[in-house]
Amino acid sequence: MILDYFISLSVAIALGFALGLERELTNKNAGLRTHIFVCLGSCIFTLLSIHGFPTFATGDNVIIDQATGVRDTARIAAQIVTGIGFIGAGAVMRNGSSVHGITTAATLWLAAGIGMACGANEYGMAVIATCLSLLVLIGVKELERNFISKVKRVNKRLRLSMRCAKCDVNDIQNYIINEFPYINEIKYVDSDGGDSAKIVAFMNVKCNNPIQSLYKDVEKIKGITSISIREADE
Repeated sequence: MILDYFISLSVAIALGFALGLERELTNKNAGLRTHIFVCLGSCIFTLLSIHGFPTFATGDNVIIDQATGVRDTARIAAQIVTGIGFIGAGAVMRNGSSVHGITTAATLWLAAGIGMACGANEYGMAVIATCLSLLVLIGVKELERNFISKVKRVNKRLRLSMRCAKCDVNDIQNYIINEFPYINEIKYVDSDGGDSAKIVAFMNVKCNNPIQSLYKDVEKIKGITSISIREADE
């Protein structure tokens, strides 16, 4: 029995390590240790759900609870599905209109399922699920990078802030209005009362890398001393 536990927990650690390594190499918040612990913890709870309570076997090899006469081996393990949601939510972050970490949250949820499979001695299922998951994480990323990004054009609302000398404000504003017809709003901000001025513009840009593309166009404008581009909050 101890050997069986050791094998189940060791396999859970190894498969959790495989998932976590991919996340670690891509610089995600939840990496090696998080995925290992999620997979290992799920395996432990599954083992406890199956073996951790008084039982006896009937002549038909049906396991029954001594107290109630009913044996539900999924009672504790089923709560893993609910509990892992709290950890997954911690991996999701919002920055303005962008949301990051959903894929990492999904891999944590998946790690919990793999750990449960290890606890139930379904090693084949656990290994196949891990291999397919890594294939999706690595293979689909390459597909997105080399194919989808070339045909998909993203529509972003951007906020462009520029610093320049006050004497150049009118010329720069006129240039921007003429060269960037997709501008929705442009204004001059005299924030410090000195010789410098700030121009703020809002625009909708549709391209593969909107911020990078806009920056390359704006940095060519003469008289601008600093540039700041970010996604505008909705």
